Amino acid sequence: MSKLSATLGEKYQSKRASIFTRTFELGGHTFKVHIPSIAEADAIYQKVMNPPDEVIDALYAKMVEPLLTFKDSASIEDEVEYLDNDVVVKGRSMREAAKNKAMTEAKITEYIKLLVPENSENTMDDITYADIETEFPLPIQLSLLEKIAEVISPSYKESRGN
Repeated sequence: MSKLSATLGEKYQSKRASIFTRTFELGGHTFKVHIPSIAEADAIYQKVMNPPDEVIDALYAKMVEPLLTFKDSASIEDEVEYLDNDVVVKGRSMREAAKNKAMTEAKITEYIKLLVPENSENTMDDITYADIETEFPLPIQLSLLEKIAEVISPSYKESRGN
């Protein structure tokens, strides 16, 4: 408990969870979202911006596998360049594309973890991107990401009620 929390008293502390929770509706379902503290938001930012190398390497391997079958083919040599540690397609690094995909997956995962389970006995702590990908198609994942982002950082216009 922080000094400020102690100062505000027991009534504040008992209602703290509801103060830091907002809702949004998507597809007829009301989702509750935990509003992260600055420290929690910073931790999310670090996880998104610095995905594990193992994740990037696995995504990279999956992305370039089909391209490696054409490595000795003259038909695509103008479009694909094979480097020591990368494959470049039309000037775009596949290693960089894998990092961007890993960052997107991390952001989706971390934002989904902000959802408050309906049953308080459940937790979102061990949710992985594979779990999310199994449950939601990409367009729904992106819609959830957008809605959660709106709820945790409302624009000035929203906060004014306009």
